Amino acid sequence: MSASSRITCVRTLRVPERANLCWVEIETAEGLTGLGEAFRGAAAVEGQIHDLVAPYLLGKDARDIERHHRFLMTPYVGFGASSAEMRAASAVDIALWDLAGQRLGVPVHEALGGLSRDRIRAYNTCAGYDYNSRPNRREVAGAEDRAGPYDDQIAFMNAPDELAHSLLEEGFTAMKIWPFDIHAAESGGQLINLVDLNKGMEPFEKIRAAVGDRMEVMAELHSLWSLPAASRICNALAPIRPFWVEDPILKMDDTAALAELRRMAPGVPICASETLGGKVAFRDLLVAGATDIVMVDLTWCGGLTEARKIAAMAEAWARPVAPHDCTGPVTLVASLHFALHAATAIFQEVVRATLATWYRDLVTVLPRVERGYCLPMQGPGLGTALQPDTRKRATIRESRA
Repeated sequence: MSASSRITCVRTLRVPERANLCWVEIETAEGLTGLGEAFRGAAAVEGQIHDLVAPYLLGKDARDIERHHRFLMTPYVGFGASSAEMRAASAVDIALWDLAGQRLGVPVHEALGGLSRDRIRAYNTCAGYDYNSRPNRREVAGAEDRAGPYDDQIAFMNAPDELAHSLLEEGFTAMKIWPFDIHAAESGGQLINLVDLNKGMEPFEKIRAAVGDRMEVMAELHSLWSLPAASRICNALAPIRPFWVEDPILKMDDTAALAELRRMAPGVPICASETLGGKVAFRDLLVAGATDIVMVDLTWCGGLTEARKIAAMAEAWARPVAPHDCTGPVTLVASLHFALHAATAIFQEVVRATLATWYRDLVTVLPRVERGYCLPMQGPGLGTALQPDTRKRATIRESRA
């Protein structure tokens, strides 16, 4: 082991106004600091980091990413799905890759093996400014006033045609919306009646009428529906020709139900799933023929190391990959490095509302999005760090060797 690359400190940082986020910093004896991010259940991840992860990492060589990844991805409990153990392992893995890039003096995408493309197409997830960033997620509502020009969550319910034109003007040619969500609660997602089905279809129909085929539209179902209800929605969407229907059923590890849905709604591509953790879950998905597009969230699936393995499996099954981000700025940066490297990546998800506001308040550098495409990050490692003011406002906890 090189003394200079020895891990000397594992640190977590949290800010009260973004309660779902927890950042992880890993320091080495050489004076480098790697940055990772966890999302959802931040307190649980913080506890996992300091109680179980830090005692293992401290004193170890930060260069041994694969060794540490295997250890952290195979805990005695919590190894399935996107558990606190998995989210902690993901954040640590991203931080270790940040360190690797800094040590080599190259961007993470180069440390991973280089670019597969010089830019990648972005789609705008039509969320609002605070969507998913606070303990209670803001839901869509039909009569709510917009909080600003990029409050796309309200716009897709109230003025989807105007929203589509606005996105096209900025160069976006793909967007994602979820107007069916508000109709799931009454039946617990077990059924959707024709009245609600038609209401959910209205935004899609208005977008098609307004901009025609110039805009690809993705339908997000947020794992809210039973198989029959999801089938009814997918078949209703078929004439709109959605680019994909995402996370349509109640639990996305139910590969049998997903495969059946693909048979019940032929011609409607299924995208799955940001909610899965670890390569085994994705292997099962692919073996069952249960998805058309593989979506990974780097902070839930196991970080960059696991995402590479999932992407390789997807490539073997001739499936494209699309990294998720509706979470935090470090996730977006790490996902972009991955999307530019992975051979079969087709999109990078962005939320223009958060890119224009609180993402930039938290980190020093964000990806450049030009005319609907994300460009590579520059500089060594991830190419970003926490803003000094973020650090000043954060609750910090450290474990040291």
